[in-house]
Amino acid sequence: MPDGGETIALRIVERIAEVRAADWDACAGGDIPFLGHAFLDALEASGSAAADAGWLPQHVVAEDAEGRIVAVVPMYLKGHSYGEYVFDHGWAQAYEQAGGAYYPKLQVAVPFTPVAGPRLLVRGDVERASIVPPVIDALARIAQRRRVSSLHVTFCTEVEAEAFRRAGWLIRRGMQYHWHNRGYATFDDFLAELTHERRKTIRRERRGVAEQGISLERITGAAIEPRHWELFFAFYTSTSDRKWGYPYLTRPFFDRLGIALAERVVLVMAKKNGRYIGAALNLVGSDAIYGRNWGCRGEHKFLHFEACYYQAIEHAIVHGLARVEAGAQGEHKIRRGYLPVATWSAHWIADPAFRRAVANFLARETPLMVHEAEELGAHGPFRAGAIDASHTGEPG
Repeated sequence: MPDGGETIALRIVERIAEVRAADWDACAGGDIPFLGHAFLDALEASGSAAADAGWLPQHVVAEDAEGRIVAVVPMYLKGHSYGEYVFDHGWAQAYEQAGGAYYPKLQVAVPFTPVAGPRLLVRGDVERASIVPPVIDALARIAQRRRVSSLHVTFCTEVEAEAFRRAGWLIRRGMQYHWHNRGYATFDDFLAELTHERRKTIRRERRGVAEQGISLERITGAAIEPRHWELFFAFYTSTSDRKWGYPYLTRPFFDRLGIALAERVVLVMAKKNGRYIGAALNLVGSDAIYGRNWGCRGEHKFLHFEACYYQAIEHAIVHGLARVEAGAQGEHKIRRGYLPVATWSAHWIADPAFRRAVANFLARETPLMVHEAEELGAHGPFRAGAIDASHTGEPG
């Protein structure tokens, strides 16, 4: 792989622990905690993202002639499509009905984490333009050698998506809802930009939580004790059992997260009658707070909105963060100040006939996604003229 006349060697590692944390993080940077060695290692070491869970690590490591790691790619061999949030179950079903084997497939992603960011991680002191195209070519060669049906790069940046497009990959557009901080000094400053109806609704919801005798606290760093993680895991599994049927993240994952990334964790804990009844887990990056997991015991009106959305907004305002990313899906977020933004994924498909079928599907789906984002943005909760509502570009 050329880089200013040098040769770049590629290798695959089956455990991120085989890569020194300093080398990985020199490529991942420190802006987004989910891309860092500590987070990915916590997933693997805890069994959350491991072969037994259908996530066999196949991380790509690129080294220069001196053996210095200049790029890494978090990649997994998968036998299912769970925990990805860019849904391809329909593709899998169609291919298998036609007699093909969709699984195993390769997935470049952060497991269980629909947070957009770079997926081709290049050292900051290396010319990215010289590394990205050959790494993309290498990914396709790896997929060909492994004889997988497909390779998917999910929640990449728009710039990366364009690079994949130039290499002949299929590009899929998705949508999330993010809250943007426009220099608000207080939560009321944010509310002042909403329509009267939306402002009234949010105040009613927040008041409704307090009227149930529920108080909330945000805990971070050393203030997070083992008992908090024990409670959070109980809430998380209780909600997973009721709604999704399977909790992806294991109990040891949260212990490791608390040790390795405590300063980046914000736990929102809800308490009633002296007892904790629910919690929301957030991680903080350089300019955003990311809502990840939530759980509670019992039904408490408006508590989900307060714990997951409004507390995150307050934290962003207090700490001067640019935005809140509250996870996948959820048009109800728009009514609470979260506007649509585009997300991107890239797809390499081995079978030419299947590739044409997917390309035709995307040709129909993409204009619909663009139109939906424009419609949702135009009918947001903000007063006319308060903001530019067309927030449908690349997140971050």
